[in-house]
Amino acid sequence: MTKLPFETDLSSSVAVITGGAGVICSSFAKTVAKAGAKVAVLDLNGDAAKALADEINSEGGCAIGLSANVLDKNSLLEAKKAVNDAFGKVDILINGAGGNNPKGTTSAEYYEMGDEDKEDLVSFFDLDPAGIEFVFNLNFLGTLLPTQVFAKDMVGNKRASIVNISSMNAFTPLTKIPAYSGAKAAVSNFTQWLSVHFSKVGIRVNAIAPGFFLTNQNRGLLLKEDGSLTPRSEKILSQTPFGRFGDVSELSGTLLYLLTYEASSFVSGIVIPVDGGFSAYSGV
Repeated sequence: MTKLPFETDLSSSVAVITGGAGVICSSFAKTVAKAGAKVAVLDLNGDAAKALADEINSEGGCAIGLSANVLDKNSLLEAKKAVNDAFGKVDILINGAGGNNPKGTTSAEYYEMGDEDKEDLVSFFDLDPAGIEFVFNLNFLGTLLPTQVFAKDMVGNKRASIVNISSMNAFTPLTKIPAYSGAKAAVSNFTQWLSVHFSKVGIRVNAIAPGFFLTNQNRGLLLKEDGSLTPRSEKILSQTPFGRFGDVSELSGTLLYLLTYEASSFVSGIVIPVDGGFSAYSGV
């Protein structure tokens, strides 16, 4: 059973969450539903979205699960019609869809002499433009297009709130993942741009930048098959003052703060790190 970090009332709100069946956003969906909002879980995997909605409903919440592609505006428009028919106008949008792709990732942290001759190594010069494009589209366009579709419901609603999902990579890029780092930096910049653009019509736009949390996408990179840490995980945790990965429940307080008008009515255009001190640590 989902437990809120503090009590807040979102019972008058309709929330749409993209990428809603993922580890982080499924936690968001449960949190927002527990706070009383009607929740539309959107995911490319429609079955997973519907299963999560069923779980929320079984716990006394109110949710629907819909298949939607954040890179297909027609798909999003169809989802919006379904949400409006079921719940009415949208008040909250959480842009959670995103991710990386191996084709936008180098094998090594540093380029060294002779790397171009190593057939089993993907260097910067070997990065696939299609992979780079996919990562940028998924993270940036996958935030822009849902906002174009669902924010139309929010114009003139002073309680409306959009929360985007950025990353630690947006502050300082991690090695090996230039496409993802650049795409999340674009999300942070877009969050600021949108906050100004929508400032006269009542829509607040902010972002959360999670530190390191175990998800389905990164589990294989962070843990070995026996559950022990990979060398990359050890390096990450050595740079995280708290010395551990975050639990997805530890994002809930920041999310609810940004969604609750009474708590953050004068807050817009910020990106909040939730990272166990990672962004504050210089390494020495």
